[in-house]
Amino acid sequence: GLREAQRQVGRLSAYHVKQLQLPLKGTKAEKDISDYFALGNEEADFRGLLNTLLSQMYTQTMMLLRSCEIDYDNPPDASKSLVAVNGVPLGTQDNLFCITGGEGTGKSNYVSAILAGALAQQRLDAELTLGLEVTPNPRGLAVLHYDTEQSEAQLHKNLGKTLRRASLTAVPDFYHSLYLASLSRKDRLKLIQESMDIFHHKHGGIHLVVIDGIADLIRSANDETESIAIVDELYRLAGIYNTCLICVLHFVPSGIKLRGHIGSELQRKAAGILSIEKDDHPEYSVVKALKVRDGSPLDVPMMLFGWDKTLDMHVYRGEKSKEDKDRRKSSELLAVVRELFRTTNLLSYQELCEVLMRELEIKDRTAKKYIAYMKEQGILRQDAQGNYQENKSCPI
Repeated sequence: GLREAQRQVGRLSAYHVKQLQLPLKGTKAEKDISDYFALGNEEADFRGLLNTLLSQMYTQTMMLLRSCEIDYDNPPDASKSLVAVNGVPLGTQDNLFCITGGEGTGKSNYVSAILAGALAQQRLDAELTLGLEVTPNPRGLAVLHYDTEQSEAQLHKNLGKTLRRASLTAVPDFYHSLYLASLSRKDRLKLIQESMDIFHHKHGGIHLVVIDGIADLIRSANDETESIAIVDELYRLAGIYNTCLICVLHFVPSGIKLRGHIGSELQRKAAGILSIEKDDHPEYSVVKALKVRDGSPLDVPMMLFGWDKTLDMHVYRGEKSKEDKDRRKSSELLAVVRELFRTTNLLSYQELCEVLMRELEIKDRTAKKYIAYMKEQGILRQDAQGNYQENKSCPI
């Protein structure tokens, strides 16, 4: 019987059939499964044998399971906010934070202000960090800045502005600014992975990481497989080193959605997304939230910054008015509604909630607030059965 069982395992190996040997003596009274239960064994005993077999088969997986399973009695440390606006977290430990925008909108200077806040031992005034609340770095943990686009000369110039903003006269030993434009795309990612490990151990941890130009780590930002892989890897690195990893994406967003496969992946994975665009006032840039972890991005104030010749750097220019914020909210939700109702005329309340949650990567309560707001603004209307449809005569 044992020989035949082994033969069948070999014959059916293509189907991954396994053999479970019962703890029986092999005599006529103890030779098959009915004898096993006749001896007083129960279902729980048999399941124990199966569990032992599976544990032996999947030793490595069992080790991973133990490290991944939540221990309710020993809660993990709360994820600390590293970058916030008006108390709303944007960049947190173990997470990705995305900054996106078109050419010439001031993304690199905005990143420079965040880095200045991360270099300081005490919190810098929000005016110096262009309206953001950046957690200081009194322990001198590593602050890493990887740039895939700019030349060494331009990066050196930007570094000078970062130090000046942080009131520093020399580069702290825990700060590393690296230009990767001369490396191949494959080598860029390898350098980031290995240097993060080096600097983590050298400085006792990593406070903040910026990768300016993450699309330059892959061949095409519209390649789905590559986009998923790079965002997953960056998210993994943020978790391993318990840091906030800021991804700068040189894309022009479409409303409150990021375009392309890499944009879609970041929309799903990033804890916060900010878009930088040129303002109606040509000398200013406006910063808009596309995603926040809790609440609605359309309720986050729009911030302004612009160039100051006297100071030779960008400075904070305050927030846009409530009227501007409401106008943005209405126009972008109207664009979303037009897209939703291109292929259908009617949606029930629940269907509309589900579509908004899926398309905008928002939670149920935020979707319900959006629906109430759009109904109030005349963007949506209901028919006699209570179903929702686009109000084509909306005055917005």
